[in-house]
Amino acid sequence: MAEPDHIRIERREHGIAAVVVDRADIGNASSPEMLGEIRDAFTALSADREVRAIILAAEGKHFSVGADFAFLGRLTSMAATEIKDTVYANFQGAARAIYRSPKPTLAVVQGAAVTVGCELALACDFRIAADNAMFQESWIKLGIMPPLGGTFLLPRIVGLGRAMDMCLRGRQVRAEEALAIGLVAEVVARDDLGERGMALARELAAAAPLGYATVKQSLQRALESSMDAEWQANLSNQALLLGSEDHREGLAAVTEKRAPRFRGA
Repeated sequence: MAEPDHIRIERREHGIAAVVVDRADIGNASSPEMLGEIRDAFTALSADREVRAIILAAEGKHFSVGADFAFLGRLTSMAATEIKDTVYANFQGAARAIYRSPKPTLAVVQGAAVTVGCELALACDFRIAADNAMFQESWIKLGIMPPLGGTFLLPRIVGLGRAMDMCLRGRQVRAEEALAIGLVAEVVARDDLGERGMALARELAAAAPLGYATVKQSLQRALESSMDAEWQANLSNQALLLGSEDHREGLAAVTEKRAPRFRGA
């Protein structure tokens, strides 16, 4: 992976990695180049056995104010094939890399998380919001739709009615409402956001990697599946997990009343 220009990749304690968007001077507005770097970072970190959890964060006042307006201006002159092949390789590619990562993923959100920023946060397993956070799917105000997974994920996270309210009215959802409707797991003071994000990341990083990945994939597959298909898939998945070293370590840790030392095997 080439040295990124728009993000930082930080290796932290306990196998935690952070992908930090570093365009605070323009509110971390999204461009194809920036989203391509996020995609590549999550792809590389997801394949790294030393990484146990991944945080998505951003410098400055806002998580992301949305798409870069200079880029939006260029979009109007692009052919549909160019938009599909170039733009969504990066934008949808980033959302896909986050959503499909087998690792625990966590978005820590301050300020505005608008359009692209909102959708990338939705692609993470968990979201913690600062008390000044605001989420908005305002694509409709530009005459376009949420293309990165919001129309799929939002109804399943907050319910159809609230998802329609956000997507069809472009209504802003502030931190406390986001907590009340299940859009975020926690709301903390802005100054405590980084510390609380690391605390949850440490908790997630301590989970059994194979078990976490399997349960996560099962939950995601269940969104598009049936109960009978899930029962069938979970027979083989559970059989593999029951034979893993991590399962034996989990049993030993419970018996010996100590913290488990999972290895992902």
